[in-house]
Amino acid sequence: MLYDVKKSIWDAWNACRLIQEYTAGQTLESYRADFMRRCTIERQFEILGEALSRVDDADPSFRDRLPEIGDVIGMRNRIIHGYDRVFDKIIWNTAGDCVPALMAKLAAWLDGNR
Repeated sequence: MLYDVKKSIWDAWNACRLIQEYTAGQTLESYRADFMRRCTIERQFEILGEALSRVDDADPSFRDRLPEIGDVIGMRNRIIHGYDRVFDKIIWNTAGDCVPALMAKLAAWLDGNR
């Protein structure tokens, strides 16, 4: 099934925004201690990965613009299917180290495709 690429990219961007919002002012320790925050952030990573999976299905050439798309989809799969092997530190580090740059790339694409 083909999905609306623009909507899926917007969904991915919004998931990034929410990940940043829910991690702001937090530490790894406070993240680990807050079960609801962990669930919320993991859910946004699931949405991010699913949205980019739909983009990848609809437009495989998008990987040329976003080479990390496979890693994002893989993380989504790990959270959903390997729920017992999700490591807080990896989620936390990804949120801080990778999400801001990914969000900027998605925003640039959205700005260029209004």
